[in-house]
Amino acid sequence: MDQKIHIFDTTLRDGEQVPGCKLNTKEKLNLALRLEELGVDIIEAGFPISSPGDFESVSQIAKVIKHATVCGLTRAVQKDIEVAGAALKHAVRPRIHTGIGTSDYHIKSKFNATQDEIIARAIQAVKWARNFTDDVEFFAEDAGRTNNEFLARVVEAVIGAGATVVNIPDTTGYCLPHQYGEKIAYLINNVPNVDKAILSCHCHNDLGLATANSIAGAMNGARQIECTINGLGERAGNTSLEEVVMVIEQHKKDLGGLYTNIKTQMLNPISREVSDVMRMPVQPNKAIVGANAFSHSSGIHQDGFLKDAQTYEIINPEQVGAEGSKIVLTARSGRSALAYRFQKLGYSFTRNDIDVLYPKFLEVADGKKEVADADLTQLGDAHTPEQN
Repeated sequence: MDQKIHIFDTTLRDGEQVPGCKLNTKEKLNLALRLEELGVDIIEAGFPISSPGDFESVSQIAKVIKHATVCGLTRAVQKDIEVAGAALKHAVRPRIHTGIGTSDYHIKSKFNATQDEIIARAIQAVKWARNFTDDVEFFAEDAGRTNNEFLARVVEAVIGAGATVVNIPDTTGYCLPHQYGEKIAYLINNVPNVDKAILSCHCHNDLGLATANSIAGAMNGARQIECTINGLGERAGNTSLEEVVMVIEQHKKDLGGLYTNIKTQMLNPISREVSDVMRMPVQPNKAIVGANAFSHSSGIHQDGFLKDAQTYEIINPEQVGAEGSKIVLTARSGRSALAYRFQKLGYSFTRNDIDVLYPKFLEVADGKKEVADADLTQLGDAHTPEQN
């Protein structure tokens, strides 16, 4: 089995569904070009039938993207699929993403249908989509809460109808990693024609498990992960692109050589761009791209980091386009961090100097959340005459 994980970015579709994150066509176009530059394999550009603006955005993106696949979302409805086909007609690599709910919650409450009726609708949707493109992805919505035996029937049927990718969404973020991994493994082992399609992970973060579930899926045979920059998405968000990419990067051997084509040095810059254009701040403690991801403030951590960065950093900040590690001075900081920061400011203090300065530093630190360079300069300049 090929070890490449295809990265399917849905920042422009699922990410844009976050309240307050609506983008206009120009903003979507600019981000799509950046996503292609990042190395994303598939860009889900929007939901063409949802509005004239979304149709226009998908159409414009389809015209300018040269290497990545451009994807449009639809329901299992003929008109949706026809409109998506029209929006994608200029794409070099078009994909229609269609599907229907497969869990009992969806079949009974949402559609008031039977399992056989759902399978018939799924097959029909894929056949309609194949009239417009050879690359059709089918989503089994709420697959995370769908009985595995029925899910296997659905997957076999849609692959038989021509689906090239089958998306197994944990729509409500309900699964535990071992459950989601076992679901993918069950499909790999029980769907006779599964070798004719790629299985895809689309995990939500309602319980904070989206990244773990996506990796579990990949470990068990899925070869596409659907994700967003900064983990944006409905409710608690989607799988975070930067997290899954760096988990795969850091654990190549443990994951049997899985890899992506993402340019990791672009992760922090594109995170900031998406945050700015969508007006959605990134939490400071966010993995990989948060402002504090490479900051050290406790004395024990600072001392270890200064002796060897790998004691407390498993990722080199430059590898993900971050500005570098930061030693943040607080009342929890120790002498080694204080000496390091003074040295950065151009002072040549001895160990004895630092011993004298340290109590004065703590007095300042106790009154502030963070000691700034200006505070250190004041302390350093006041101490310097004593040396002469």
